[in-house]
Amino acid sequence: MSRISYLTQEGYDKIRAELDDLKTRGRQEAAAAIAEAREKGDLSENAEYDAAKDAQGMLEMKIHELESSLANAQILDSSKVDTSQVSILTKVKIKNLKMNKELQYMIVSESEANLKEKKLSVDSPIGKGLVGKKVGEIAEIQTPAGLMKFEIMDISI
Repeated sequence: MSRISYLTQEGYDKIRAELDDLKTRGRQEAAAAIAEAREKGDLSENAEYDAAKDAQGMLEMKIHELESSLANAQILDSSKVDTSQVSILTKVKIKNLKMNKELQYMIVSESEANLKEKKLSVDSPIGKGLVGKKVGEIAEIQTPAGLMKFEIMDISI
């Protein structure tokens, strides 16, 4: 049974656009590459043909993966998010107690996580450690870099 994928509307739209692009442009490019390789002669000794077929297989696997993700997606409504504690779709301002530095992240699903955009996966060690915490609480989180302590400063949408 597939896991439910929690997405924002923005994340859902992004996956839908990528899927549509792969189904149209991606499949056309794969077919063109196979046709070009096929024209080069004997298929049993044609490395370009094998590579094009492998690329097509990877493309179809990615399409299937995205379709499954959308089929199991549940779009979260930010107006219904409880900000009394850290949960998916909340923005949390935390203070790294060791470095005395404040950071703000949005807690999102694995597929939407992007540290450059300050979006932290709910399934990451830090995400798991923050979920359920309330303002003023200290989250002690075991990470690959060691034990980290964060104070929850603010929770918002």
